[in-house]
Amino acid sequence: MTLATRNVCWKTRRNCQRSLPVRSEFQKLVAAGNPTGEVVGLDRFLLTVKGLDGIAVGAMVLFESGQRGMVRDVNAETALVLNLEAETTPLGTLAVLQDNIPTTRVGEGLIGRIVTPLCRPLDDKGTVRLDDTRPLFYEAPSIMERTMLSEQLPSGVTAVDALFPIVLGQRIAILGDTKAGKSTFLGQLGVNQIDTGRIVVYVLIGKRRVEIDRLVATLNQTGAIKHSIVVVANIFDSIAQSYIAPYVGCAIAEHLWYGGRDVIVVYDDLTSHAKVYREISLLSEANPGRDSYPGDMFYAHSSLLERAGKLASSGKTLTALPALVTPGDDITAYLPTSIMSITDGQIIFDLATFRQNIRPAVNTGLSVSRVGGRVQTKRQKEIAGGLFKSLVAYRQAQEFSHFGSEVAPDTERSLRLGRLIYDALRQPPAELYSLIEQQILLEVVLKSGGSRTLDMVKLKKSIRETAAGLTIADEDQVQGTVAGLLEQSTIEVLV
Repeated sequence: MTLATRNVCWKTRRNCQRSLPVRSEFQKLVAAGNPTGEVVGLDRFLLTVKGLDGIAVGAMVLFESGQRGMVRDVNAETALVLNLEAETTPLGTLAVLQDNIPTTRVGEGLIGRIVTPLCRPLDDKGTVRLDDTRPLFYEAPSIMERTMLSEQLPSGVTAVDALFPIVLGQRIAILGDTKAGKSTFLGQLGVNQIDTGRIVVYVLIGKRRVEIDRLVATLNQTGAIKHSIVVVANIFDSIAQSYIAPYVGCAIAEHLWYGGRDVIVVYDDLTSHAKVYREISLLSEANPGRDSYPGDMFYAHSSLLERAGKLASSGKTLTALPALVTPGDDITAYLPTSIMSITDGQIIFDLATFRQNIRPAVNTGLSVSRVGGRVQTKRQKEIAGGLFKSLVAYRQAQEFSHFGSEVAPDTERSLRLGRLIYDALRQPPAELYSLIEQQILLEVVLKSGGSRTLDMVKLKKSIRETAAGLTIADEDQVQGTVAGLLEQSTIEVLV
């Protein structure tokens, strides 16, 4: 049974499952003297509730039907409430204050589960048992509570780990057009965390069911689901659930982080979240800003991403990877530039690179990791510098080669070396490399200098066999391995 089918099955039976306990909870809240009100207006997912005296913006409301809502705005006699459920709330439905601040249930029981933003299960593993709660909108750690980032987060993808290393505790944006490879890379990164003890929280916002099923299938097939949490708000769910989804995912990650775990949270994607927030703001008659986004759009994302970092008290990290869609590979639009100004770097996937059959389609000219250099060894920095220099020479040589059939020997070597580098960086989604395997591979390619033809398939296979047991600290052994592999994989020595 696919996740899409399970989602439908869940919706058909969840009212029966929750009716009695929710009705009991509603009655308890009323009996406790919590402010009550009545739904007097309905505009899609926005409810006008009369009453609820003294309620504040952000408060959580429980309706007698079992549905939940979050207060969006407060007027003199009414409150504007976001309906967090997909089902419509009828006029005349009674409501009661459930909590003064928006919270979500959290706990270790979410690990290995697929849930909605309301923490209801979407898999076949039974009820999610959670005893703790945490605020959705929580203050980021202060500067005194943080410490310097110092450890690399290996993604298993050579193009990223060697050129734009991600650091545990970093905020790095993943940008690209639709079908450019963003979600594939994020899935690879999660799979590569198997046996590391790190927890990966995936927040899927406004996704189609086929996209959700694809990620879930990858996690299940590789066993990565055991250290993952998937929060799903698909395109058929309440738009309000898509709005709160990233904050729910962040709260879940924070609970584990403060509890002593390294956590990675993936927001896929914040473009959908921004569109949802824009729709909510326009319907609630908030003043629009640039591109009709609300005036606090930047704050909505910056306050979310600032919650990542490294705690001085425990040394544990929360890494944030927000994904954004850049139609037409345009990274100068409002949302991409806004997110890039918040994060510590960006990895850009573009269709122009994709169409050149370079996978993953990382744009090496525009991508950057602003803190990645601090976790690289001296040799790794030298390799990265050599790669960047060779790729620049390759692009220049490509331009020169268009002007005539004959090129200078140096230009020909630059073209051959550039093609070898891209062959080395090319890898299918199921193929992941350790940091030492990546280093050996790239050293062999750079040492060839474009004057040799290498059997890349044979080289990569040999590296798998010879790199076992080696570490980056074993410099002499690594150099000996590189020299041997260079000879073994050489097909032809060129002039």
